[in-house]
Amino acid sequence: MQRGNIYGKIPKKLSKELFNTIISGNKIKIERIVSKKHKSPKGYWYDQNENEFVMILKGNAELTFIFNKKFKKLKMRKGDYVNIPSHLKHRVDKTSKETVWLAIFYLKNKKEEKKFKV
Repeated sequence: MQRGNIYGKIPKKLSKELFNTIISGNKIKIERIVSKKHKSPKGYWYDQNENEFVMILKGNAELTFIFNKKFKKLKMRKGDYVNIPSHLKHRVDKTSKETVWLAIFYLKNKKEEKKFKV
């Protein structure tokens, strides 16, 4: 049995984002991400092999996606979530003083990904 607190053990200062794996398996990984005014490096875009479901548990963030060759901005606040299909390029433009994310990385059928809309 594994037990913890999603808000526990958050350092007061972070030079870079903090990634904590809560659980991982064959086709899934669940992690907590803590951001303190962090953002993606200039010119960097995430382009992942896995799908990513991400929810903000505390704070807020601004993301940008490249969807159909256009930039799409998304503002997120506590309680908001987004399901990002694999290989949808995205970046984090801004996070609040303390943003706590729950991220679930998973693999699924490619046909299901075509249903995604931004």
